[in-house]
Amino acid sequence: MAVNVRVELRRNESSEKLIRRFIKKVKNEKVLETYREKTSHHIKPSVKKKMKRKKAIKARQKLERRRQEKMFR
Repeated sequence: MAVNVRVELRRNESSEKLIRRFIKKVKNEKVLETYREKTSHHIKPSVKKKMKRKKAIKARQKLERRRQEKMFR
């Protein structure tokens, strides 16, 4: 997913203002967030625990649904 952010220099605009507009545009397009998501491989232990808990809950619910389906067949 290539995102090109382009900012043209306006008449009587300082370079600082141009850079601020560029940064704002990059944030709105979420360019950095998507880059970090794709390149980041480290997951904090607390986040790992949360993901593991959610996965276990989903598996338990799925198993329970299957049991319910067998009972009502």
